[in-house]
Amino acid sequence: MMNDQDWQSRTKLLLGQDAADRLFQAHVLVVGLGGVGGIAAEMIARAGVREMTIVDGDTFDITNRNRQIGALVSTSGRSKVAVMAERLRDINPDLVLHEAEVYLEQERITALLDAASYTCVLDAIDSITPKVQLLQQCVKRSLPVVSCMGSGARLDPEQIRCADISKTTHCPLAKVVRSMLRKAGVEKGIHAVFSPEDPVPGSVVESADAGPYKRSITGTISYMPNLFGCHCAAAVIRLITGR
Repeated sequence: MMNDQDWQSRTKLLLGQDAADRLFQAHVLVVGLGGVGGIAAEMIARAGVREMTIVDGDTFDITNRNRQIGALVSTSGRSKVAVMAERLRDINPDLVLHEAEVYLEQERITALLDAASYTCVLDAIDSITPKVQLLQQCVKRSLPVVSCMGSGARLDPEQIRCADISKTTHCPLAKVVRSMLRKAGVEKGIHAVFSPEDPVPGSVVESADAGPYKRSITGTISYMPNLFGCHCAAAVIRLITGR
């Protein structure tokens, strides 16, 4: 009979002991725990990463339930960090987990990146200013980073891919991010998950209630943010393991 120490046996069977050890020794920073970041954090934890830092200043609300893995009737109004922390610890009670219930601003980004020696960073921020600031700092520090571009306003899962940010196309968010990074002297060196699918017409509306750093609301379907998140997690895991 298998015991709880064998919960990673299938991962080791696929990747081998050396790769599993690299995951166990890794510390991954996940910023943003919404539709993309929530599932990505879970996939990273399930892969056997021993130490994680999760960051988000938001709470779950009713509009999150169509796509975010932590969004339930029972979690409405609760901190995304607190909910996901409970979930990740229930997956791996030995996980070394650091929690930060904050929205990132320039000073906080610097402090966050100074706080630990991260193996890899996953950017699942959907607000442009802090997203670009985080990416800029990661490149400056030669810190491996995977960044999710726009997962909303799209329907075709077969078009999701990962490439250097300089190779992203047909994504309005990626276009703005590239432009802002270029002004900061950054043109490549970021692993970007994106889709070249043209956004569905009429699926983005301007709104004053979109949230911090946001000016619009984007239509989404249940599976797309989660598939983007799985692609992000895969990129992180493969960067760590070299597989």
